[in-house]
Amino acid sequence: MLELKNEKIAIPVVLLAGLIWSFGPLVVRYMNEPNLVPWQYIFARGLTIFLILNLYLFFEEGKDFYKNYLKIGISGIIGGTGLGIAMITFIYSITNTSAAVTLLCLAAMPFFTALLGFLFLKEKISLNVWIAIFIATVGIIIIAFGNTEKNSLLGLIFGMTSSIGFSVFSVTLRWNKETPKFTTVAFAGLFCFVVAAIVILTNDMVFLSTSYNGALFSIHGTLVCMGLILYSIGSKAIPAAELTLLSLTEVIGGIFWVWIPILGINEIPSTNTIIGGFFLFMSIIYYSLTIKTNRRFIALN
Repeated sequence: MLELKNEKIAIPVVLLAGLIWSFGPLVVRYMNEPNLVPWQYIFARGLTIFLILNLYLFFEEGKDFYKNYLKIGISGIIGGTGLGIAMITFIYSITNTSAAVTLLCLAAMPFFTALLGFLFLKEKISLNVWIAIFIATVGIIIIAFGNTEKNSLLGLIFGMTSSIGFSVFSVTLRWNKETPKFTTVAFAGLFCFVVAAIVILTNDMVFLSTSYNGALFSIHGTLVCMGLILYSIGSKAIPAAELTLLSLTEVIGGIFWVWIPILGINEIPSTNTIIGGFFLFMSIIYYSLTIKTNRRFIALN
Protein backbone atom coordinates (compact mmCIF):
# COMPACT_ATOMS: atom_id res chain seq x y z
CA MET A 1 0.00 0.00 0.00
CA LEU A 2 1.35 3.42 -0.96
CA GLU A 3 2.75 5.53 1.89
CA LEU A 4 5.11 8.45 1.55
CA LYS A 5 8.16 8.41 3.80
CA ASN A 6 9.70 11.53 2.24
CA GLU A 7 8.38 14.54 4.14
CA LYS A 8 9.08 16.96 1.28
CA ILE A 9 6.70 14.98 -0.93
CA ALA A 10 4.18 14.18 1.83
CA ILE A 11 3.62 17.86 2.73
CA PRO A 12 2.17 18.95 -0.65
CA VAL A 13 0.08 15.75 -0.74
CA VAL A 14 -1.56 16.67 2.59
CA LEU A 15 -1.98 20.30 1.47
CA LEU A 16 -3.80 19.01 -1.63
CA ALA A 17 -6.04 16.83 0.56
CA GLY A 18 -7.15 19.93 2.49
CA LEU A 19 -7.74 21.84 -0.75
CA ILE A 20 -10.00 19.07 -2.08
CA TRP A 21 -11.96 19.03 1.21
CA SER A 22 -12.39 22.81 1.00
CA PHE A 23 -15.00 22.38 -1.75
CA GLY A 24 -17.22 20.39 0.64
CA PRO A 25 -18.99 23.39 2.28
CA LEU A 26 -19.69 24.83 -1.19
CA VAL A 27 -21.32 21.55 -2.27
CA VAL A 28 -23.44 21.51 0.94
CA ARG A 29 -24.60 25.09 0.28
CA TYR A 30 -25.80 24.07 -3.20
CA MET A 31 -28.04 21.34 -1.70
CA ASN A 32 -31.78 21.89 -1.31
CA GLU A 33 -32.51 22.24 2.42
CA PRO A 34 -29.84 19.79 3.65
CA ASN A 35 -30.93 20.53 7.24
CA LEU A 36 -34.13 18.59 6.52
CA VAL A 37 -32.35 15.46 5.25
CA PRO A 38 -29.15 15.14 7.34
CA TRP A 39 -29.41 11.37 7.79
CA GLN A 40 -30.04 10.77 4.09
CA TYR A 41 -26.92 12.86 3.45
CA ILE A 42 -24.90 10.86 5.99
CA PHE A 43 -26.24 7.58 4.52
CA ALA A 44 -25.30 8.48 0.92
CA ARG A 45 -21.96 10.04 1.86
CA GLY A 46 -20.97 7.06 4.03
CA LEU A 47 -21.98 4.55 1.34
CA THR A 48 -20.03 6.49 -1.31
CA ILE A 49 -16.88 6.57 0.82
CA PHE A 50 -17.19 2.86 1.70
CA LEU A 51 -17.65 1.79 -1.95
CA ILE A 52 -14.89 3.99 -3.38
CA LEU A 53 -12.36 2.92 -0.73
CA ASN A 54 -13.10 -0.76 -1.25
CA LEU A 55 -12.79 -0.37 -5.02
CA TYR A 56 -9.48 1.42 -4.49
CA LEU A 57 -8.27 -1.38 -2.21
CA PHE A 58 -9.43 -4.01 -4.70
CA PHE A 59 -7.42 -2.46 -7.54
CA GLU A 60 -4.46 -1.84 -5.20
CA GLU A 61 -4.29 -5.28 -3.55
CA GLY A 62 -6.51 -7.63 -5.53
CA LYS A 63 -9.28 -9.92 -4.33
CA ASP A 64 -7.61 -10.46 -0.93
CA PHE A 65 -8.11 -6.80 0.03
CA TYR A 66 -10.82 -7.83 2.51
CA LYS A 67 -8.11 -9.36 4.75
CA ASN A 68 -7.21 -5.79 5.79
CA TYR A 69 -10.41 -5.74 7.84
CA LEU A 70 -9.04 -8.64 9.90
CA LYS A 71 -5.98 -6.52 10.74
CA ILE A 72 -7.76 -3.28 11.55
CA GLY A 73 -7.31 -3.69 15.32
CA ILE A 74 -8.43 -1.42 18.14
CA SER A 75 -6.61 1.62 16.71
CA GLY A 76 -8.46 1.27 13.41
CA ILE A 77 -11.83 0.85 15.11
CA ILE A 78 -11.27 3.90 17.34
CA GLY A 79 -9.92 5.96 14.43
CA GLY A 80 -12.74 4.94 12.09
CA THR A 81 -15.36 5.67 14.74
CA GLY A 82 -13.80 9.07 15.47
CA LEU A 83 -13.77 9.92 11.76
CA GLY A 84 -17.36 8.69 11.40
CA ILE A 85 -18.52 10.92 14.26
CA ALA A 86 -16.63 13.83 12.66
CA MET A 87 -18.50 13.26 9.40
CA ILE A 88 -21.90 13.06 11.13
CA THR A 89 -21.42 16.18 13.26
CA PHE A 90 -20.02 18.15 10.29
CA ILE A 91 -23.38 18.22 8.51
CA TYR A 92 -25.22 19.20 11.70
CA SER A 93 -22.72 21.99 12.25
CA ILE A 94 -22.74 23.50 8.77
CA THR A 95 -26.56 23.39 8.51
CA ASN A 96 -27.00 25.20 11.84
CA THR A 97 -24.39 27.94 11.48
CA SER A 98 -22.25 29.63 8.83
CA ALA A 99 -19.65 27.68 6.86
CA ALA A 100 -16.99 30.01 8.31
CA VAL A 101 -17.84 29.03 11.92
CA THR A 102 -17.80 25.31 11.07
CA LEU A 103 -14.49 25.60 9.25
CA LEU A 104 -12.87 27.72 11.97
CA CYS A 105 -13.86 25.03 14.48
CA LEU A 106 -11.95 22.60 12.27
CA ALA A 107 -9.00 24.99 12.47
CA ALA A 108 -8.62 23.93 16.11
CA MET A 109 -7.73 20.38 15.01
CA PRO A 110 -3.93 20.72 15.40
CA PHE A 111 -4.35 21.68 19.02
CA PHE A 112 -6.87 18.95 19.87
CA THR A 113 -4.51 16.54 18.13
CA ALA A 114 -1.53 17.78 20.16
CA LEU A 115 -3.51 17.35 23.40
CA LEU A 116 -4.71 13.86 22.45
CA GLY A 117 -1.17 12.90 21.42
CA PHE A 118 0.05 14.12 24.80
CA LEU A 119 -2.62 12.21 26.72
CA PHE A 120 -2.62 8.91 24.82
CA LEU A 121 0.69 8.69 22.92
CA LYS A 122 2.77 10.41 25.62
CA GLU A 123 4.01 12.91 23.02
CA LYS A 124 5.55 15.92 24.74
CA ILE A 125 4.03 19.39 24.23
CA SER A 126 6.42 22.32 24.16
CA LEU A 127 5.72 25.76 25.60
CA ASN A 128 5.24 27.10 22.05
CA VAL A 129 2.43 24.61 21.42
CA TRP A 130 0.73 25.55 24.71
CA ILE A 131 0.93 29.22 23.65
CA ALA A 132 -0.62 28.36 20.27
CA ILE A 133 -3.38 26.38 22.01
CA PHE A 134 -4.12 29.35 24.30
CA ILE A 135 -4.36 31.77 21.34
CA ALA A 136 -6.67 29.34 19.50
CA THR A 137 -8.87 28.99 22.59
CA VAL A 138 -9.29 32.78 22.75
CA GLY A 139 -10.40 32.76 19.11
CA ILE A 140 -12.93 29.97 19.69
CA ILE A 141 -14.39 31.82 22.71
CA ILE A 142 -14.79 35.01 20.62
CA ILE A 143 -16.59 33.03 17.88
CA ALA A 144 -18.85 31.41 20.52
CA PHE A 145 -19.83 34.80 21.98
CA GLY A 146 -20.78 35.94 18.48
CA ASN A 147 -23.09 32.96 17.99
CA THR A 148 -25.67 33.37 20.73
CA GLU A 149 -28.65 32.20 18.69
CA LYS A 150 -29.75 28.73 19.74
CA ASN A 151 -29.16 26.97 16.44
CA SER A 152 -25.96 28.85 15.70
CA LEU A 153 -24.47 27.90 19.08
CA LEU A 154 -25.53 24.31 18.43
CA GLY A 155 -23.69 24.49 15.11
CA LEU A 156 -20.57 25.67 16.94
CA ILE A 157 -20.79 22.74 19.39
CA PHE A 158 -21.20 20.24 16.55
CA GLY A 159 -18.28 21.89 14.74
CA MET A 160 -16.02 21.42 17.77
CA THR A 161 -17.18 17.80 18.07
CA SER A 162 -16.31 17.24 14.40
CA SER A 163 -12.87 18.75 15.00
CA ILE A 164 -12.23 16.45 17.97
CA GLY A 165 -13.46 13.40 16.04
CA PHE A 166 -11.05 14.10 13.19
CA SER A 167 -8.23 14.64 15.70
CA VAL A 168 -8.95 11.19 17.16
CA PHE A 169 -8.61 9.73 13.65
CA SER A 170 -5.33 11.59 13.06
CA VAL A 171 -3.81 10.40 16.35
CA THR A 172 -4.73 6.77 15.62
CA LEU A 173 -2.93 7.03 12.27
CA ARG A 174 0.24 7.70 14.29
CA TRP A 175 -0.63 5.31 17.13
CA ASN A 176 -0.17 2.09 15.18
CA LYS A 177 1.48 2.65 11.82
CA GLU A 178 0.82 -0.96 10.85
CA THR A 179 -2.94 -0.41 10.92
CA PRO A 180 -4.32 -0.48 7.33
CA LYS A 181 -5.15 3.20 6.99
CA PHE A 182 -7.47 3.06 3.99
CA THR A 183 -9.44 0.27 5.64
CA THR A 184 -9.86 2.56 8.66
CA VAL A 185 -11.34 5.24 6.39
CA ALA A 186 -13.62 2.64 4.77
CA PHE A 187 -14.73 1.61 8.27
CA ALA A 188 -15.64 5.25 8.95
CA GLY A 189 -17.83 5.25 5.83
CA LEU A 190 -19.44 1.99 6.97
CA PHE A 191 -20.00 3.48 10.44
CA CYS A 192 -21.86 6.47 8.95
CA PHE A 193 -23.83 4.23 6.58
CA VAL A 194 -24.97 1.85 9.35
CA VAL A 195 -25.79 4.55 11.93
CA ALA A 196 -27.75 6.55 9.33
CA ALA A 197 -29.62 3.43 8.20
CA ILE A 198 -30.63 2.62 11.78
CA VAL A 199 -31.85 6.19 12.39
CA ILE A 200 -33.77 6.28 9.10
CA LEU A 201 -35.44 2.90 9.71
CA THR A 202 -36.36 3.54 13.35
CA ASN A 203 -37.86 6.94 12.50
CA ASP A 204 -39.73 5.72 9.40
CA MET A 205 -37.88 8.13 7.09
CA VAL A 206 -37.23 7.72 3.37
CA PHE A 207 -33.72 6.60 2.41
CA LEU A 208 -33.39 8.86 -0.63
CA SER A 209 -33.71 12.61 -1.00
CA THR A 210 -34.25 14.21 -4.42
CA SER A 211 -32.04 13.03 -7.29
CA TYR A 212 -30.42 16.49 -7.28
CA ASN A 213 -29.54 16.26 -3.59
CA GLY A 214 -28.50 12.61 -3.96
CA ALA A 215 -26.01 13.55 -6.67
CA LEU A 216 -24.54 16.29 -4.46
CA PHE A 217 -24.36 13.87 -1.49
CA SER A 218 -22.29 11.50 -3.62
CA ILE A 219 -20.10 14.30 -5.00
CA HIS A 220 -19.29 15.44 -1.48
CA GLY A 221 -18.59 11.84 -0.44
CA THR A 222 -16.21 11.48 -3.39
CA LEU A 223 -14.38 14.71 -2.46
CA VAL A 224 -14.05 13.55 1.15
CA CYS A 225 -12.81 10.14 0.04
CA MET A 226 -10.19 11.57 -2.35
CA GLY A 227 -8.91 13.87 0.39
CA LEU A 228 -8.78 11.06 2.96
CA ILE A 229 -6.78 8.85 0.59
CA LEU A 230 -4.18 11.60 0.12
CA TYR A 231 -4.21 12.47 3.84
CA SER A 232 -3.63 8.84 4.82
CA ILE A 233 -0.83 8.44 2.26
CA GLY A 234 1.02 11.43 3.72
CA SER A 235 0.40 10.54 7.37
CA LYS A 236 3.43 8.29 7.89
CA ALA A 237 6.00 11.01 7.24
CA ILE A 238 4.42 13.84 9.26
CA PRO A 239 3.69 14.10 13.04
CA ALA A 240 -0.02 14.01 13.92
CA ALA A 241 -0.44 17.64 15.04
CA GLU A 242 1.47 18.95 12.01
CA LEU A 243 -0.60 16.66 9.78
CA THR A 244 -3.83 18.39 10.83
CA LEU A 245 -2.13 21.78 10.60
CA LEU A 246 -1.21 21.24 6.95
CA SER A 247 -4.74 20.09 6.09
CA LEU A 248 -6.10 23.50 7.14
CA THR A 249 -6.02 24.56 3.51
CA GLU A 250 -9.59 23.20 3.86
CA VAL A 251 -10.47 26.10 6.18
CA ILE A 252 -8.92 28.82 4.06
CA GLY A 253 -10.36 27.50 0.80
CA GLY A 254 -13.77 26.62 2.27
CA ILE A 255 -14.40 30.12 3.64
CA PHE A 256 -13.26 31.63 0.33
CA TRP A 257 -15.45 29.40 -1.92
CA VAL A 258 -18.70 30.17 -0.05
CA TRP A 259 -17.88 33.90 0.11
CA ILE A 260 -16.72 34.61 -3.46
CA PRO A 261 -19.83 36.04 -5.21
CA ILE A 262 -19.10 34.47 -8.60
CA LEU A 263 -19.89 31.00 -7.17
CA GLY A 264 -23.34 32.14 -6.14
CA ILE A 265 -23.35 31.73 -2.34
CA ASN A 266 -21.85 35.02 -1.08
CA GLU A 267 -21.84 33.99 2.60
CA ILE A 268 -20.13 36.80 4.50
CA PRO A 269 -18.64 35.91 7.94
CA SER A 270 -19.82 37.89 11.02
CA THR A 271 -17.53 40.36 12.80
CA ASN A 272 -16.95 37.98 15.74
CA THR A 273 -16.17 35.15 13.33
CA ILE A 274 -13.60 37.31 11.54
CA ILE A 275 -11.97 38.42 14.83
CA GLY A 276 -12.02 34.89 16.28
CA GLY A 277 -10.72 33.55 12.99
CA PHE A 278 -7.87 36.05 13.14
CA PHE A 279 -6.82 34.61 16.53
CA LEU A 280 -7.08 31.07 15.19
CA PHE A 281 -4.95 31.84 12.16
CA MET A 282 -2.42 33.69 14.32
CA SER A 283 -2.14 30.57 16.46
CA ILE A 284 -1.61 28.46 13.33
CA ILE A 285 1.05 30.86 12.00
CA TYR A 286 2.80 30.89 15.38
CA TYR A 287 2.65 27.09 15.52
CA SER A 288 4.07 26.87 11.97
CA LEU A 289 6.97 29.21 12.76
CA THR A 290 7.94 27.20 15.84
CA ILE A 291 7.67 23.68 14.37
CA LYS A 292 11.44 23.12 14.36
CA THR A 293 11.76 24.28 17.97
CA ASN A 294 8.87 22.00 18.94
CA ARG A 295 10.52 19.01 17.26
CA ARG A 296 13.83 19.67 19.03
CA PHE A 297 11.91 19.79 22.33
CA ILE A 298 10.28 16.42 21.58
CA ALA A 299 13.62 14.90 20.51
CA LEU A 300 15.31 15.99 23.76
CA ASN A 301 12.49 14.66 25.90
